[in-house]
Amino acid sequence: MISTVRRRLLFASGLLSLYRPLRAAVRQVVVVGGGWGGLAAAAQLRQQAPDIGVTLVDRHAAFHSFALGNRWLVDHGQAPAPMRRDYAAVAAARGYRFVQAEAIGIDRSGQRLMTSAGALPYDWLVLSPGIREDYSAWQLSDPAAADLLKKRFSGAMVHAGDLPALKARLQAFTGGDLLLNIPPLPYRCPPAPYERALLLAWWLKTQRIPGRLIIVDPNPLMPVFRHALLERFRDQVTYLDHARVRSVDPERGTLSTDIDDIRFDMALLSPPQQAAGLLWPAGLIRADGNTGAPDGWAAQNALDLRSPGDERIFIIGDAAGVVSPLFGHYPKTGHVASRMGAIVAGQIAGQRAPMLPEGVCHLLSGVDPDAGTRIETSYRLRSDGFLLQEVRQVSRQNPVGEDVAWAAGQYAGFL
Repeated sequence: MISTVRRRLLFASGLLSLYRPLRAAVRQVVVVGGGWGGLAAAAQLRQQAPDIGVTLVDRHAAFHSFALGNRWLVDHGQAPAPMRRDYAAVAAARGYRFVQAEAIGIDRSGQRLMTSAGALPYDWLVLSPGIREDYSAWQLSDPAAADLLKKRFSGAMVHAGDLPALKARLQAFTGGDLLLNIPPLPYRCPPAPYERALLLAWWLKTQRIPGRLIIVDPNPLMPVFRHALLERFRDQVTYLDHARVRSVDPERGTLSTDIDDIRFDMALLSPPQQAAGLLWPAGLIRADGNTGAPDGWAAQNALDLRSPGDERIFIIGDAAGVVSPLFGHYPKTGHVASRMGAIVAGQIAGQRAPMLPEGVCHLLSGVDPDAGTRIETSYRLRSDGFLLQEVRQVSRQNPVGEDVAWAAGQYAGFL
């Protein structure tokens, strides 16, 4: 440390700037993506390692949350508007740096993140960039056709800031065939599309909007929603199970499956999901064990969440890939992402042994009367080294504010 007297002398003589380079440079962590995972990592790093510089990078100016968004879309109950917080304000309060910029590349050999605002050097890089939607899977490789679909029929599953536009589209809907497709697994927050379908069916019925909700689902229907969608709202819902989308024509308003072409008046369309584009040219996508082709999601170790090809890079959140041959991916939920952020922060701050994440998910599984389901997910290592997943579901009739209280508790940890 420089003594106070010596610092004053150096400053007066103009030599202080020459003295600084002689000190060891502050180690830097760059966090990409301001979702639950990235925000949790930045907050925990600042708390646990105040001597490390922390920079959060996101192309948006504010954090938007999907939590409770389905209820808000159709004004069910007293659902609050989705959470929004300016990144700059959160960073100032938490004591780290925020850079609003597009992350455009990773120079792994030079340990630099390339952004639209310039290069950011790092000692550790925490990647929580979220997802992208694969429109080519629907034969929409033409950017103009994909942009038209996003503008008119997006399911708003990439960024929660798109929810107000979706709500406006729903409010303008006066009747006809309303189509909602569910992406093939894995996708972010597995119960969310089913909860949205349930609430849309309730909305059509209670608002007496003429028409039907057509659900196109390539996956097995989640059991907790079976009675509501197939029985309770059978006059409002047409459910097509194990139906894979082949193509979409946004101009004609048609969707093609393996069986039939389906016409729609309005749609909430969500293509298959993949890890965000930043990871692909950096060589961070996992190769399929059978074909060797990219499987669409990141490669990272199940326990420490490091990239197997670069120990300075951690990958967390929805972009993360397979962690176990027994169940596949960690759930792509905000709660799990925030736990991943805390796990990575603990390793960088103290090089402690990594912990396993856990997650809680609240969902509305029935309406009129309301029913709620709490899904708890935890993990443990089997004696042979395989990772096991344990899922517990608790259902409640007439839940009162549990989901709101849960969300508020989560936000308190990183906002």
